[in-house]
Amino acid sequence: MTEFLPVSSSGHLVFFQSVFGFKEPHVFFDVVLHLGTLLAVVFFFRTDISNILQGTRQGLKARKMGQNGIRLLIWIIIATIPTGLMGILFKDWFESLFTRPKIVGGMLLTTGLILWFTRYVKRDGRLLEKMGWVDALLIGIVQGIAIIPGISRSGSTISTGLFCGLDRELAGKFSFLLSIPAILGATLLELRGIESPTEVWMHLVGMAIAFLVGLLSLKFLMRIVRRGRLFTFAYYCWPVGIVMILLAN
Repeated sequence: MTEFLPVSSSGHLVFFQSVFGFKEPHVFFDVVLHLGTLLAVVFFFRTDISNILQGTRQGLKARKMGQNGIRLLIWIIIATIPTGLMGILFKDWFESLFTRPKIVGGMLLTTGLILWFTRYVKRDGRLLEKMGWVDALLIGIVQGIAIIPGISRSGSTISTGLFCGLDRELAGKFSFLLSIPAILGATLLELRGIESPTEVWMHLVGMAIAFLVGLLSLKFLMRIVRRGRLFTFAYYCWPVGIVMILLAN
């Protein structure tokens, strides 16, 4: 659920591991859960993904870059570049923060502040035709920063899109379409540490739950984004961040 809602799934994992002494799951189980959430995004935005593929094919045939499908694909590629570079260059530093729950609590407070400021965003924003490479680059940079546990990826990228003046629907849609290469890349990196899985049924159940809960979370969040109520999640992030700072070891 927290993988998609703007409350930082990584921050919650750090907190519960610290307070209750939970150990990190086996890499294969982590990969399977990521696969479940990835499938949820693909299924939920299947129409948009189909439009991207069709628009790209038509655009390449006609040698026109103005098609919405190919335009959206280019913006996703541009946004993915800074995310990938930051993930590779600062991987060790990002991972070190997972052992510092008090800092993660502070980052969760920061997430709440970012979300709260979206209440001042204008109702009408720019559609895809008016979206530029600078918008995509900024959102991609923010997604890279959101690797920091406590900074919500969905919350920060959607908020950045809104701050850039994008339409609410577009900001939410672009954020989650952008998450596809991000989740896929993280999953491929984790594949290197996979050992022979045991209790396959447990992994399948975990993937199915991640998929179903992911769909419900996406539907709920996109409804909130369309209504311009993203800031309401700040009232969740702030108390959780404070509790994390006070109770984490």
